[in-house]
Amino acid sequence: MSIKAADVKALRDQTGAGMMDCKKALTEANGDFEKAIEVLRKKGQKLSAKRADREAKEGVVLAKVNDEGTKGIVIRLSSETDFVAKNEDFIGLADKIANIALAAFPATKDDLLAQDFDGTTIGDKIIEQVGVIGEKVELAEYERLEAPQVLSYIHMGNKAGVLVGFNKASEKFEEAGRNVAMQVAAMKPLALNKDGVDSSVVEKEIEIGKEIAKKEGKPEEMLERIAMGKLNKFFKENTLLDQAYVKDNKQSVSAYLDSVESGLTVIDFKHVKLG
Repeated sequence: MSIKAADVKALRDQTGAGMMDCKKALTEANGDFEKAIEVLRKKGQKLSAKRADREAKEGVVLAKVNDEGTKGIVIRLSSETDFVAKNEDFIGLADKIANIALAAFPATKDDLLAQDFDGTTIGDKIIEQVGVIGEKVELAEYERLEAPQVLSYIHMGNKAGVLVGFNKASEKFEEAGRNVAMQVAAMKPLALNKDGVDSSVVEKEIEIGKEIAKKEGKPEEMLERIAMGKLNKFFKENTLLDQAYVKDNKQSVSAYLDSVESGLTVIDFKHVKLG
């Protein structure tokens, strides 16, 4: 049957697939638009299965906050190559997923993948795009944060995204929020404070501290105390509120926030990056 150019263009506009792929899909579907979309999706499923073991370390990270400034989300839509990551259609897809995430505010990544995307689901749309793009695409990460005030920061051209949640809300905290978010992006803290560090990490650091002290010839009875000293240094270097503030390393992040307003602090943060 004869396939109209207008139908090919309409299919391309909706799916982002190439003109020839759209024409082939419409031909296979005997001109049925919905069946043609299904043909493209099945192509994506087959390709997705073939490329499942490929690494997708490139992509786009986007962080968004609602108008009230009380909720934020950050997503990482991954691709295999930087070439795809810089494509406008790919960035547009990530942006639309991020907008859906912010509006629906689902609890988990699986819940987000199940959200509606123009009559299909986000999960199915991503599979469809595997067929369109020709390489592995996946929603690699999704985080959300709710607090009295949430601020976001995008680092290095969509290569990292940060959310910071304050215990208080005010327009005058916006600069402080951005400063702390930049701190997170630059210093990559493991947790908010020492209570947030996984116990297995703490045990490993104590073990390493003892081993180093032992190799330095320190007495057995001093190993525990030395290891605890090294652990405290680890906490100062790797927990956000105890880290030296990058813009003034004479004070901690906690002290900086207290100087902005007494009692101001971070109650949670999210950091998502490529790789």
